[in-house]
Amino acid sequence: MTATVPDSLVGRGFDRVDGRAKITGAARYTAEVPLQGIAHAVLVGARIGSGTVVSIDTSAALAAGAVAVYTHENLPKVTAVPPVFPSAYGGPAPGQTFFPMQDNTIHYYGQPIAVVLADTFEAAQQAAELVDVRYDRREAVIRLDDGRAAQYQPDQIFCGLVPAVQARGDFEAAARAAAHTVDATFHFAANHHNPIECSATAAEWDGDTVTIYDATQGVTATQATVAAYLGMSPSNVRVIAHYVGGGFGGKAMMWPHVTLAPMLARELGRPVKVVLNREQMFYGTGLREEQEQRVTLTADADGTFTGLRHHKLSVTSTFDDWAELSLSVAGQAYGIPNWEGRYRLVRGNTMTPTFMRGPGEASGMVAMECAVEEMADQLGMDPVALRLRNHAVIDPESGHPWSSDGYAACVRQAAQRFGWSAEQRRAGPGRSGNWLIGWGMGTAGYPVYQPGQPQRAHVRLLADGSLIVQAGTQDFGTGVATTMAQVAGDVLGIPFERIRVDIGDTDYPNIAAAVGSMGAGIISAAVHTACEDLRGQLIGLALADSGSPLHDHAVDKIEARDGALRLRLDPFVGEEYSELLSRNHLIDLDAIGAWYPPAQDMPYGCMSFGAQFAEVAVDADLGLVRVRRMVGAFAPGRVLNAKLARSQVLGGLNWGLSQALMEGSIGDPRDGRWSNASLLEYLLPVNADAPEVDISFVEVEDSVVNPLGVKGLGELGMVGAAAAIVNAIRHATGKTLREIPVRIEHLL
Repeated sequence: MTATVPDSLVGRGFDRVDGRAKITGAARYTAEVPLQGIAHAVLVGARIGSGTVVSIDTSAALAAGAVAVYTHENLPKVTAVPPVFPSAYGGPAPGQTFFPMQDNTIHYYGQPIAVVLADTFEAAQQAAELVDVRYDRREAVIRLDDGRAAQYQPDQIFCGLVPAVQARGDFEAAARAAAHTVDATFHFAANHHNPIECSATAAEWDGDTVTIYDATQGVTATQATVAAYLGMSPSNVRVIAHYVGGGFGGKAMMWPHVTLAPMLARELGRPVKVVLNREQMFYGTGLREEQEQRVTLTADADGTFTGLRHHKLSVTSTFDDWAELSLSVAGQAYGIPNWEGRYRLVRGNTMTPTFMRGPGEASGMVAMECAVEEMADQLGMDPVALRLRNHAVIDPESGHPWSSDGYAACVRQAAQRFGWSAEQRRAGPGRSGNWLIGWGMGTAGYPVYQPGQPQRAHVRLLADGSLIVQAGTQDFGTGVATTMAQVAGDVLGIPFERIRVDIGDTDYPNIAAAVGSMGAGIISAAVHTACEDLRGQLIGLALADSGSPLHDHAVDKIEARDGALRLRLDPFVGEEYSELLSRNHLIDLDAIGAWYPPAQDMPYGCMSFGAQFAEVAVDADLGLVRVRRMVGAFAPGRVLNAKLARSQVLGGLNWGLSQALMEGSIGDPRDGRWSNASLLEYLLPVNADAPEVDISFVEVEDSVVNPLGVKGLGELGMVGAAAAIVNAIRHATGKTLREIPVRIEHLL
């Protein structure tokens, strides 16, 4: 465990530098960007889930004021359709390999089949409703059960990167020898992205170059994707994202509207803006797929896990083999020698699924952790003790040690803060009037992913001693500009308030998309490296300057502190940066630092761990569930900002509540639509649903993942939360639960 240096900026809970702009309304999001002479584009979505467009009559739309209407008959063809690939790797990252309006085939309900443009948004909306479409309809497959008979085994899933069948050891032998077995099949409803800000893109051309304003989790990913679709050099595509109102994976990949905006702007010869409405968010930004997971967990007589078989069946699109990675952490969190993981798919009339917070692990660990809890009851063991007994002290997949761990400390710390008592839990549920009180636990785990290319940042020290930090990243609610200032201030010894951070623009040095909890680690590494380079220049300048009090001192005796270079053992000897630059006739000094991620084959397993506990109350007669309190302890490596870290985890815990009890998209097989595609019917928690939450961190030192030992936190706070709630409901009611989300009808 590492302690924060007393005068260090890193670790302290600074307020967000963008907070004032957001709470006063000064922050301008993509849909609010003012562009002169802009045309507003409204998408027209298909009203069938499968079939073809027979005809489209746009005359009424044009008569009503539309300046143009594009369909498959007149929309330009894209130059290329890039493969689906994670946005972290630096290349094009389309959400799916299908681009609409290239022909008349309908693959899913809501698929864009026309784009109406007008001088005002209201006129475009009205005209879009007047587009008359005739279809040749085919039966749509949108639910898992509708396509179950045609399920298939792909060679690879998840962007073609992961084998669909994986194994180690001999599960069948372990199953035959097992003293205890839990065999459970769980069903998970489809989920859809609903951040506060709906997705939006605007584009403006200047000759052969285009500036795109996009609500994105990766400005460089948007740049590469649009360039590939339009057959351009990325150097002619500039992407700006000053403020993004939530991403959570839905803005990590580039969906068709992102390319349609610059495509239509080029055709029309004027700026174009596309803003998805709330219903279109259910048909325009991917989804967490409907899935079924079967977990078979085996153990010997003393409760040591011996085998795990984890099979997943899920719905993908008609054109991509894609499944979120639900099996990896479940197969690595415990020291299980015999493991078999298998993905099978059903082709459905939906978009290609995509990343959603805790992608894969948020669902996979529900199935795994519920099975672990059932195993504990079968063994007559305390669920906490069972997990501690079986935690993987090394990565069971590679056999390598973890770069850092902290799981056991998280479990003990969270259990103590929760007030966990093995005896009290064993005694059965508590009671408060007509409410049954139950306790549950879930393990949190998430891999430490690394980008596919160097991460770069630019730092510039001005003559007055202030600092400007620039990087081609963006903030979608995580507070990245705040933590960048903290990291830079620590390296150069500059006060927090004297640092300005510029982000959200591809004109700045490239940073990979902030996905998979990579953002804090890779961005801090780039800024740290750039600032170290700049500090080295400053020290070199002072040592070579006969007028400097530090002239001819040893490099390792000098430190950066309080906006100055000083002797480490005699801080009264030194000079401020402004003095050093002025005497050398410099108005600034800058550096671009490049951090190179560690090799993929390094001899370490890299995972962030945590533990979640929940207490629920269930009305014995009505089946109502109320989550009364949640406790979580997490080991994400070094914590950059205590306040922002807590905020991240707080959101994750509440999303876990939403996953466990509320969120679920319901497919209508009659036409392939999502029947609850609105915030009136797609259930999300509100403040009244939020429980009392206790969050703490176990800081573990990690010298492997990046210079500051930051492992990531965004996903980790959600993983294990839903499992803890479901396990608590089971403890309260005695009912074995297999449907996620858990609804009242499951408990009556």
